[in-house]
Amino acid sequence: MSPRPRRLRFAPDVQAAIRSLHPDLKRRIRRALDRLCVAPDAGKMLTQELSGWRSLRIGRVRIIYREQGATLEVAAIGPRASIYFDVAARLRRRTER
Repeated sequence: MSPRPRRLRFAPDVQAAIRSLHPDLKRRIRRALDRLCVAPDAGKMLTQELSGWRSLRIGRVRIIYREQGATLEVAAIGPRASIYFDVAARLRRRTER
């Protein structure tokens, strides 16, 4: 029996980020998201402020996500250079509200 695929839920700015990407990178990200729906443990576990989240590498781009039951919550997609800092700051702001 194969694992049951998960649904994807994107943060609002993630959808805009995907739309602005180069078509080749969009295809690679789409394939990666399809893979994550079936195997959500494909990415590495993050630590410290991002504990509970995972990161999947797509070249220089990272997908930051976590599994929430039958749903994968995608918090961010962006360049490795800044994505971890940006996501941590965004999550801090969300919890301060």
